[in-house]
Amino acid sequence: MSNPSIVLDIRALARLSTPIIISLAASMLIGVVDTIMIAPLGTVALAAASITVSIQVIFFACLYGFVSGTSVRMSETFGADDADGLSEATLAGLVIGAGAGALGMGLMLALRPGLAWLGQPPEVLDALSGGYWQAMAVLLVPFTLFYMLKGLFDAVGAPWLGVSVAFGAVALNVPANWLLIYGIGGWDGLGLSGAAYASLLSQSASLGVAWALWRFEPAFASARRVVALTRSEVLRQLRAGGMIATGYFSEGAVYACVGLMVGWFGAGALAANQIVNSVATVLYMVPLGISIAVSIVVGQALGAGQDHRIRGIGVAALSLSVGWMVTVMLGLLILAGPIAGALSADPAVVALATTLFWIIAATQIADGIQGTMLGAARGMTDNSVPVAATLLGNWGVALPLAYGLGVFLDWGPEGI
Repeated sequence: MSNPSIVLDIRALARLSTPIIISLAASMLIGVVDTIMIAPLGTVALAAASITVSIQVIFFACLYGFVSGTSVRMSETFGADDADGLSEATLAGLVIGAGAGALGMGLMLALRPGLAWLGQPPEVLDALSGGYWQAMAVLLVPFTLFYMLKGLFDAVGAPWLGVSVAFGAVALNVPANWLLIYGIGGWDGLGLSGAAYASLLSQSASLGVAWALWRFEPAFASARRVVALTRSEVLRQLRAGGMIATGYFSEGAVYACVGLMVGWFGAGALAANQIVNSVATVLYMVPLGISIAVSIVVGQALGAGQDHRIRGIGVAALSLSVGWMVTVMLGLLILAGPIAGALSADPAVVALATTLFWIIAATQIADGIQGTMLGAARGMTDNSVPVAATLLGNWGVALPLAYGLGVFLDWGPEGI
């Protein structure tokens, strides 16, 4: 593979991944906005948000697995210039998204009573009684459907539409948060639960706009043909998405277990965890965007019968991802204290969050590499071995070490 060829692949991936990254970051910025605007409510409110997000990430991860399976299928049909296939893939994705999102919502609602059995601080559980948890559970449905449609935009070469819609949601979230959290005039607002209702409103609005674009924008005419939805297409996407979702579940569930273990050390530890995760999640959108882009480009190459391009695409994606993660690592090491101080006025929370930022910095390069290569494997519909590796790494190594260092050896949140 010649260097000029790799350079061309890097440029192509950068062009595609840039809008994907920006739109993903915009979606995650809703969580950062929530953290900033919840912070004045105090440490307990931040801790309640941390518990909710720790559990919700399991569902986000699983649901995004199904989205990824559909996105690759869309890319293959688009690369093969198969308009009927693209329309059927889109329809099947929306059906799967609606069903999976509703199932996720029901399961998350059912989990709420179990938090008391998991040793979480009572004052934090009391803060969740006003509807925050319930609204964040309902949000799973519009989240999944929006990202199914965003996957279509990316697959057909219109990723900047996803950027516009996602940033529109962020723009709506800020005033909605202000109004619903703190009120207006003589109304005192809804406090913590207002943040969840604002996020639900923003995500639903973005879904409405994405749906209108799909139905009426001429650029997507080839993706909305009247076609029969076949059982084979649904099962094909469920198999691919289910395998990816299993891998994502393993990461999301470990993340949730970590969040619950952090809760054993009190509300302050949960608040610090929320600060670190809200920032780190946004920063991770770059390798995630590259991972999505490489899965799309690999899928298009396979659909067009250009298998010889795959190696160069993988090398190009790794170059982009590692370069970004080195930058993030250095930035977190230098700016950990100022970032933590900007998001909390509690000295203990700031001190712990600063230390956690330093620990997170050490994971960046490895995290970027594995995420990027998982994307390349998804594009080739090669999911079983990567998922097995993910399960072994998370459940066989990471979680036992987290418990051993954090709880058994009493290193606390830093050990976890």
